[in-house]
Amino acid sequence: MPYTPSGFFCDRLIRERERRDGEGSLSKPLRFSGQDFATLKQECLTKKCLFEDDTFPATVESLGYKELGHKSNKVKNIVWKRPKEICENPQFIVGGASRTDICQGDLGDCWLLAAIACLTLNEKLLFRVVPQEQSYSEGYCGLFHFQFWRYGDWVDVVIDDRIPTLNNQLVFTKSAERNEFWSALLEKAYAKLHGSYEALKGGNTTEAMEDFTGGVTEFYEMKEAPKELYKIMKKALESGSMMGCSIDSLVPARFETRTVTGLVKGHAYSVTAVNECKQSLHKESKVRLVRLRNPWGQVEWNGPWSDNSKEWVSLSKGEKDKLQHQSAEDGEFWMSFEDFKKNYTKIEICNLTPDALEDDKIHKWTVSVNEGRWVRGCSAGGCRNYPDTFWTNPQYRLRLLEEDDDPEDNEVACSFVIALMQKNRRKERKMGANLFTIGFAIYEVPKEMHGNKQHMQKDFFLFNSSKARCKSYINLREVTQRFRLSPGEYVIIPSTYEPHQEGEFILRVFSEKRNTSEEIENRIEADHPVPAPANAGEESEEDQQFRSIFQQIAGDEMEITANELKNVLNSIVSKHKDLNSEGFSLDSCRSMISLMDMDGTGRLNLQEFRHLWNKIKQWQGIFQHYNSDQAGSINSYEMRNAVNDAGFRLNNQLYDIITMRYANEGMNIDFDSFISCLVRLEAMFRAFQAFDQDGDGTIRLSVLEVSC
Repeated sequence: MPYTPSGFFCDRLIRERERRDGEGSLSKPLRFSGQDFATLKQECLTKKCLFEDDTFPATVESLGYKELGHKSNKVKNIVWKRPKEICENPQFIVGGASRTDICQGDLGDCWLLAAIACLTLNEKLLFRVVPQEQSYSEGYCGLFHFQFWRYGDWVDVVIDDRIPTLNNQLVFTKSAERNEFWSALLEKAYAKLHGSYEALKGGNTTEAMEDFTGGVTEFYEMKEAPKELYKIMKKALESGSMMGCSIDSLVPARFETRTVTGLVKGHAYSVTAVNECKQSLHKESKVRLVRLRNPWGQVEWNGPWSDNSKEWVSLSKGEKDKLQHQSAEDGEFWMSFEDFKKNYTKIEICNLTPDALEDDKIHKWTVSVNEGRWVRGCSAGGCRNYPDTFWTNPQYRLRLLEEDDDPEDNEVACSFVIALMQKNRRKERKMGANLFTIGFAIYEVPKEMHGNKQHMQKDFFLFNSSKARCKSYINLREVTQRFRLSPGEYVIIPSTYEPHQEGEFILRVFSEKRNTSEEIENRIEADHPVPAPANAGEESEEDQQFRSIFQQIAGDEMEITANELKNVLNSIVSKHKDLNSEGFSLDSCRSMISLMDMDGTGRLNLQEFRHLWNKIKQWQGIFQHYNSDQAGSINSYEMRNAVNDAGFRLNNQLYDIITMRYANEGMNIDFDSFISCLVRLEAMFRAFQAFDQDGDGTIRLSVLEVSC
């Protein structure tokens, strides 16, 4: 009979994190590096000392690892200073945080600064990232903290206020006000989150936008932008969304080069406002305008509607005041919506999730979040171009339960956005990690399979085409796309483009209506068919051979030890040249005796050995079925099916563990490892069954019982 030891196998030996009492929420963020701001502040105030952060020290290691590393000339004259050593009367924020507080320094992180500029447009969002009541006067002890969304959790990052300087000037981000430091400290906290300042070089504005809000980003290429783009932008800003844009450069060497119009290619800009104004000098005609900001804090558009252009004459003073028009080389400027579409190639809109805003008037999303990982040789199957492994990728069942309120063309459908984000690649850059090329496909689940939570097998994907998929696989941290599908049940397959690429990810599904998504996990269970009793009169030649060998080795006691078992099995296996096996190890044979030794002697009698041999013959047949090329091993991806054929249904975590434990560098499993794996699985299920007296699928073990 099948049984389900759901409490016996750990989800992983140690979970990456545990949620207790809302940990990881905005109201109770996780403590990055285990540091608690309130506790550290109290310690510093009690000791009357300034905080020094030993987890992100004022050393070259915090600056970088290559261009800002030990061998770089750029870091030789850098001195870490506190603001009180840089200027008189330093302030955390001067006159309120604004867009002009963010000016780029000698670090290629314009993508981050563009997002910070957008953040200042919404005070509620700003003060969640930049907690209030921090200052250089009351309670100052050189300690500050900031909060970021990090792969599904909010984290609180503590820093000291020592900042890199060169000739007493800030090296990286600075404010237009020399004595204002909130933006420089925010940049430092974000650098700590990713391991160094250099880790922030190069990126996508949406990455920082999402880390400030927990939102989800949609991209629009200007050449493919919808007709209602202006309305989309206006509605997005009214809803509190953050927005950035850029001009692609076809030649990488020309990144961040100025054009004759004053715009910069390969550079991230913030969209800070859109507005429609009446032109009183043109018979009450209207013009649509877009306000942008260059993180450099200078270098502006010099075309129509630039700061000092003649077009402003056509607006009344009231309209100018509404737009807060001013002529200043501050990096912010207006341009017409038409010029905006002609000059920029891409726009990114970060929509907010339910926890980002609390105002009931602002649209909220329903969101479900799933964490997953691709494991080489087990669940890193690559895209649909690799049909033999694609099906082994993690699978997520999506149930669309409610159709939209405003259907298009009377079509009953559900609108939703899927966002697939790969984790930790920026932080691991110094170890050579790059972004994977990632994407996803959506398949409709046949009605007869609704509610079936089993992992979809290879044949399903061979004979069914996808219902929808992302536009393309791309090497971004996150791939997102909006879809409209009929209510029903679907399966989402996130993957890297190439197989065998190992990494972690989160898959989020956002919808205006109710949906549920969850990872498809097989129920952990096992079948244990009782082998038919051997009939002495029907013994095969092989059976007679091993009986003879057993008697010779066992002697008068008719029992064999692990070492003797090794000799018996290997003498028989050696005759099966197709297995290409070097034989069983002593450790494997000890495991077999532990499994089959019913009378606790530490040895096997003939009956126990025959029971074991029947199992080995059954498993040998399964192995040979998947060893179709006669190479003497089976592919680790095929191990899923082989284990299932042997009567074991496992979840994804267990398949991952099996692959890591038994597969070789080529992701193949030989005969000895295959049998060893099944023996251990059999023993674990049998042990669980022995402890699970009430059959509820849950057991409690003492330390002594676990050690046994």
